[in-house]
Amino acid sequence: MPQARETAVYTHGHHESVLRSHIWRTAANSAAYLLGSLEPDMRILDIGCGPGTITADLAALVPHGRVTGVDRAPDILDRARATAAERGLTNVDFAVGDVHALDFPDGTFDVVHAHQVLQHVGDPVRALREMRRVAAPGGLVAVRDSDYAAMTWYPATPGLDDWRDLYDRVARANGGEPDAGRRLKSWALEAGLTDITATSGTWTFSTPQERAWWSDLWAERTLASAYAERAVQGGHATDGQLRAVSRAWREWGTHDDGWFSVLHGEILCRKEA
Repeated sequence: MPQARETAVYTHGHHESVLRSHIWRTAANSAAYLLGSLEPDMRILDIGCGPGTITADLAALVPHGRVTGVDRAPDILDRARATAAERGLTNVDFAVGDVHALDFPDGTFDVVHAHQVLQHVGDPVRALREMRRVAAPGGLVAVRDSDYAAMTWYPATPGLDDWRDLYDRVARANGGEPDAGRRLKSWALEAGLTDITATSGTWTFSTPQERAWWSDLWAERTLASAYAERAVQGGHATDGQLRAVSRAWREWGTHDDGWFSVLHGEILCRKEA
């Protein structure tokens, strides 16, 4: 098995404000580009599964198959197992794993999936090579990642440009690539994948409920998460600057005409038979 291991630091951590966004994710809102390719008996690997909401959705969609969720953080897998148990799913399991060195034989899975993972890893090309390795001949590698520089919002709120600049600096200092979405096809080609369909998808937050949810979680994350700690410890921001960014998020959330769009790049790659 490959011996390389992750060198990047996961920027967000697993503070409640982070998990609030993770458990909101579903296969429908985060993997729609993949769903039309699923078959009931497929074997699926879900990399970076977190609390397991997408994983559980995928398991429900392949009732005669099996889904394995892996994550580098052992504690979050307890939450994922609870998610699967609450839904009564018996065709899903979870394990600690690193996308740079997956502990599975070649050609194990019909689909190898990762949502918002490659932006946080130290070597995304190696990660894609590993995903390709464990995919069966004719199988699929499916990846979706956000692109922070392409995120856009209205109205222009003083402080949100500072937020994006700060996040960019913290993520890069941690070894990640916050603009991963636009790079997925390039990385896939470098990893040796050739049959690639590249698309994009968005999350949009505009209703009063959506604005409140999105602005509150980022306002809290800016002050209380691992991201906030790394921003200060790395010399990227002071506590006062973090408080100003947090206030900017809350201010944006009060605008009746507020609109925020998160762009994702997507690739669906079929491994050669």
